[in-house]
Formats: sequence, structure tokens, C-alpha cells
Amino acid sequence: MGAVLSEDLRKRVVAAIETGASQRQAAKQFGISLSSAKLWLRQWRRRGHVAAKPQGGDRRSHQVEAQADFLLEQIQQTPDVTLTQLQAQLRRRGLSVGIGTVWRFFHRHGISFKKNAARRRTAPP
Repeated sequence: MGAVLSEDLRKRVVAAIETGASQRQAAKQFGISLSSAKLWLRQWRRRGHVAAKPQGGDRRSHQVEAQADFLLEQIQQTPDVTLTQLQAQLRRRGLSVGIGTVWRFFHRHGISFKKNAARRRTAPP
């Protein structure tokens, strides 16, 4: 993924094109690709701004948070449930997420699944 270039640069490129420079000339003058100049100009003409779209970040936590009551109830009923089992239960409820998404839900809620003596199923021989 490329670096996001500043909005100031984007505005200067569009302004140069709008005042008579060709797209190719503006791209060369500001040291950007021709495709970026074209994209920014198109965005300016269609939307009236050249701001970059948000990149990265969390896009699924709201879906898992909607299942918070269900997930918290599951760990109350079965304290030794695994993340894989919870993932499968969510899938049966129509939500397909990765194990990492499930783990981050519990991390946000301060719940860990550390092994300890109280959770062992069988004692060592």
C-alpha cells in the first residue's frame, strides 16, 4: 500500500491543472504519477475535495460487539471454551470472522484465557 500524500499537495496539483497545466506537466512538476494526478482531478470534479480515503483500521469490531451478550454468556457457561469454538458458534449465527477478531473482542473487554489450576480438565498423573 502506498503512502498517503498530503492534502496540500493534492490541492496544488489540481490547482495547477485547473489553471492550464496539462495533467502530465503537473504530475512531473510535483513529482507524482500521472495516474495520481488524474485520480485527484477526477475526485475534485466529482466530489469537490481531494481528501484521501481512510486506510487500514478496524472494520469488523462493531459486528462482533453486536454479539457481545452472546459471547460473554458463552464463556460464563463454558469457561474453557476455545476461540475456535466461539468462532464456529458465531459462524452458525451468520457472522463469519477470524479468530483474531474474536481474540481482540475479549482483549478489549479485559478477558483472557490463561491456563490456570482452576481451569484444568484433568489433573496430571
